[in-house]
Amino acid sequence: MSLKKIRILYTIPNFNTAGSGKVVYDLAKYLDRDRFEVHIACKHNQGAFFKTVEALGLPIHFIDPTVSVRPYLSLLKRLSPFKSFLKTHHFDVVHSWHWSSDWSEPLACKLSGIPFVYTKKAMGWGNIHWKLRSYLSRFIITVNSDMTAFFPYKKHQGYIPFGLDLAYYTPRHVSDSQVEGVFKIITVANLVPVKHIEILIQAIGLLTEKQMQLEILGDDDTNYARELKQLVKTKKLETQVLFLGKQPDVRPYLSQADLYVICSKQEGMPMALVEAMAMGLPVLGSDVAGIKDVLKAFPNLLFPASNSEALAKKIQMLYKTPIDERQLLGSELRAYTEQHFSLEQFIKAHEALYTDILEKK
Repeated sequence: MSLKKIRILYTIPNFNTAGSGKVVYDLAKYLDRDRFEVHIACKHNQGAFFKTVEALGLPIHFIDPTVSVRPYLSLLKRLSPFKSFLKTHHFDVVHSWHWSSDWSEPLACKLSGIPFVYTKKAMGWGNIHWKLRSYLSRFIITVNSDMTAFFPYKKHQGYIPFGLDLAYYTPRHVSDSQVEGVFKIITVANLVPVKHIEILIQAIGLLTEKQMQLEILGDDDTNYARELKQLVKTKKLETQVLFLGKQPDVRPYLSQADLYVICSKQEGMPMALVEAMAMGLPVLGSDVAGIKDVLKAFPNLLFPASNSEALAKKIQMLYKTPIDERQLLGSELRAYTEQHFSLEQFIKAHEALYTDILEKK
């Protein structure tokens, strides 16, 4: 194997939704080029981030590795194009970043004799399709500790948290908002109901300090976002709660904030939270899967999920904390990300996994 590069195929539906595209980009960019040859398969070239991926100069194949498993009688025939594609390119490992419970892709890999790996990114589970996908996989990567319970009989699974480019997300400067007399709270999220942003809006409504300002970053042209805006109007918080839309670079907004809050009902691994921590920003998070893993060393920064009153008390606690103590907390959070969520650790873990899989093939 030392004389031949390991050919890795990353499969992902697209690069214009969710955050997996950035993770795949990091893997594709930073895997050791002397040891690994990376290919990417996706359905189309839509989305602004695709151009960033394309700029890596790696082979990108426009192919859908999944097919409907029904009707079962014709499934094997319909798998043939992807199987032929795999054999033509002589891939050594296929690593899927598909969000769904599809098991046609791992079946095609199994029939082609190619190890299939997938990263379990979200907390959805329970149906037979997820179990078939897992059974057909050579290895399953989990991104939080709660997920290990999904695979009680799967020996080949392991926890690899996402890594962050800590040279890109650097500690913030002291926020000018302190001079302005405004305490800025920020949240960055894909605005869908599971993010539970209404809890944060309700918490702001419970606080009497009118100098608190909440900035919500995320696509605000969705039904859920419109519901949130209506809630803001109902509570007469228009001057305190601002919708800033989806931003390609969140760092300027994080650097001017005093507090980051994530109040999701559930998470796989919340990288927006890790980004805020990496920039030395104090944070609060709901006590749910994914978030509690990231903040396990800081239990006092967790609040009961769906509890706006408890969140309001936590916000007020940090609001009343002296600035130098908040800065110290931010420094501790930054140091923690360096120890546990570095991109270097993330890349090395994947390189070791791929090599181990092929050594045991």
